Amino acid sequence: MAPPRLYLDWNATAPLHPAAREAIMRAIDIFGNPNSVHGEGRAARAAIEGARRKVAALAGTDPGNVIFTSGATEAANLVLTPDFRMGRTPLQLGHLYFSAVEHLAVREGGRFPKDRTTEIPVTDAGIVDLQALAALLDAHDKSTGLPMVAIMFVNNETGIVQPVEEAAKIVRAHGGLFVVDAVQAAGRLPIEIERIGADFIIVSSHKIGGPKGAGALIARGEALMPKALIRGGGQEKGHRSGTQNSLALIGFGAAAEAVLQDLEERNAAIAALRGRLEAGMHAAAPDVIIHGAGGPRVANTIFFTLPCLKAETGQIAFDLEGVALSAGSACSSGKVGESHVLTAMGRDAKLGALRISLGFSTTEEDIDRAIAAFAKIACRRRSAGEAA
Repeated sequence: MAPPRLYLDWNATAPLHPAAREAIMRAIDIFGNPNSVHGEGRAARAAIEGARRKVAALAGTDPGNVIFTSGATEAANLVLTPDFRMGRTPLQLGHLYFSAVEHLAVREGGRFPKDRTTEIPVTDAGIVDLQALAALLDAHDKSTGLPMVAIMFVNNETGIVQPVEEAAKIVRAHGGLFVVDAVQAAGRLPIEIERIGADFIIVSSHKIGGPKGAGALIARGEALMPKALIRGGGQEKGHRSGTQNSLALIGFGAAAEAVLQDLEERNAAIAALRGRLEAGMHAAAPDVIIHGAGGPRVANTIFFTLPCLKAETGQIAFDLEGVALSAGSACSSGKVGESHVLTAMGRDAKLGALRISLGFSTTEEDIDRAIAAFAKIACRRRSAGEAA
């Protein structure tokens, strides 16, 4: 009998956390519309507000600052807009600046016209160039409105941790708004919004072990808010209309509560597993290139290139060995192409790269299986090269 498949693609989506599964099963019969005033509706509303408190705790903020959405992509499109309100007063933003390694949901610019967006370069280590950011904001035309800056906390491909706190100080000094995509940081690093210095952060349910179809835009306060993207019945205080997905949000809240427990100890254990895996990879293929290895990374991510092996070929080879991993981001409709992250870092992106990402249920036995599969594929690559 073939061994069970090995899942090493946690950055794409995490398996449903047991706490989220239990919460959903307990709530399966809470069927009321949470916006109805009868008892069934109030029960659904209470469950959603409980979830809101748990997601707010993830960011160290008040529940009233959490706007639930269908996911991180919607949250990005909600907040990336030139049109804001400070209370009842309209507030215009003139330009969006985002790092060269942002997720496509941010790189598309949201509701900003393309000619009002600018890319911030990164260093060869994949870290946003803070001097370049400051220079761009120095040159910003304030007559067009305030600048908005969007920088991800953790890169989804390399796992590189960005200096968001330092960036926040630069943005604040220039009177701008700062948006942080914390999708890959949640559950791996503390993401308290006040400590980060962000005006808004974006989080996703399924990246932390909740169900798909839920996310949140979390604000520093309730006074400054973007123009609604989805209008209609006025749910979520008018910021996001549409009947809330009660079960998904309940699972989201349970996952958010679970990942805060034993955060440091869990990530230390995952870091040890990653170290063991990388050592095994280097032993099997000394020429393996691990992108971002010299910089600050979250504990669970390895983004690597095996010379002479295309990422697409490698992904198929690992899949045939029963190992699920990614060729970069999994958010491009299954496409495998050149990584804009590698290009931004000045790396040769022609071969592409593969991403291994670990999670809370990854074991030492899983790591041993991954090393064995890697060694087999690396050996096959050498044999193919010698035959050629």
